[in-house]
Amino acid sequence: MIGKKIRLERIIDRNSGKTVIIPMDHGVTVGPIAGLEDMRETIGKVVRGGANAILMHKGIVQAGHRGTGRDVGLIIHLSGGTSLSPDPNAKELVCTVAEAIKLGADAVSVHINLGAETDKEMLGQLGAVSERCLEWQMPLVAMMYTRGPKIKNEYDVANVKHAARVGAELGADIVKVVYTGSVDSFREVVEGCPVPVVIAGGEKMDSDKDIFEMVEGALKAGAAGVSIGRNAFQHKNPEKIIQALCKMVHEGASVQDATAALKD
Repeated sequence: MIGKKIRLERIIDRNSGKTVIIPMDHGVTVGPIAGLEDMRETIGKVVRGGANAILMHKGIVQAGHRGTGRDVGLIIHLSGGTSLSPDPNAKELVCTVAEAIKLGADAVSVHINLGAETDKEMLGQLGAVSERCLEWQMPLVAMMYTRGPKIKNEYDVANVKHAARVGAELGADIVKVVYTGSVDSFREVVEGCPVPVVIAGGEKMDSDKDIFEMVEGALKAGAAGVSIGRNAFQHKNPEKIIQALCKMVHEGASVQDATAALKD
């Protein structure tokens, strides 16, 4: 398993054992939103902020390649679905592990919506990708959400810890889920998942303090880091907010420390 171990060290800090991932796959879902028009410029800011890895779709790798500056881990997202679809919760595989390898990826990711009308198909996709990742020693990030007709609250701890466990059971090396809102409830999620758990950033938040408090709570519960997109690349100063997040994730900085770093 040395190949997978080496690749994981490109997206997870070797010293802290944690990671700051900046997903920028939103162009397929909702189009070229603010912050993602010039990918090379945005990725430059993200990298200077100290992110461990970026996440994007296969066609954007060339557009975002800088050819200069610090290296950064590359995660290729294999799932696709648009907000224009009759069922926005349905995700389809739009890339393969082999394609991701050819593009220089250090890991791949898939998106699963448990509770959606097509969740059995998405689970099949996760199982198939997991098999390929095992064959090629490629780390797999599973974005596990609960969305659909039977889901009354996607932040409910019972739903979130079930989703995280499904990702681990089917072969993910890192599981991404929503934060459940408290340290105690999220600790249940982490304790029930035998692989590292990172939190999603979710919708654009009203204040930096809200972001930092969410991250602090997740870390206190045992999270292995964050995967924050819009609240990072759409921030008025992406480089600074990512620096602050890195201090929290890798150095144990408090909300107050992160706020001070952001204002520095």
